[in-house]
Amino acid sequence: MTQKKSPNILETVVTYLEMTAVPRHHVPPPANLKLMLLKAENPPVHFYRYLYDIVGREFYWIDRRGMTDDQLAAEIQSQEVDIYVLYVGGVPAGFFEVDHRRAGEVELKYFGLAPEFRGRGLGKWLLNEAVVFCWSWAPARVIVETCTLDSPAALPLYQKIGFAPYDRQNKTVTLPN
Repeated sequence: MTQKKSPNILETVVTYLEMTAVPRHHVPPPANLKLMLLKAENPPVHFYRYLYDIVGREFYWIDRRGMTDDQLAAEIQSQEVDIYVLYVGGVPAGFFEVDHRRAGEVELKYFGLAPEFRGRGLGKWLLNEAVVFCWSWAPARVIVETCTLDSPAALPLYQKIGFAPYDRQNKTVTLPN
């Protein structure tokens, strides 16, 4: 459970998960929605910041907020990092980011939906699409992490898709002013 120490310091528990075999199930897209999943090729920093903020604001995603534009551009425009954006009815609804820089391991760095698109069955489908993409690199394992600041649905969803926890750690998060 998350406990506040002070207005700018939060305690959280980070769960590290892995998947060591390609999942055998398929998750169909939700019906009656106009969906499009596109790779963002060399995404502009401002667009990435928009996605990162709209998806992660309420879950205290702050890791990338403190990066300069140049630092962030180097990270997100790397040839070994792929970002896919989900559009629903032509509107950005969520994204996932995959880092395949380490040999034998692919990391699902970020994954999520904008608040108005949650609860429609999109999360399970988008996560499945992200996992399929991760396995296209033929790694020995796919990893992801979540914490108690994320949506309460995050950990059960990762496990339902096929991820298994391999470590847990307490972490202190200092929020920017």
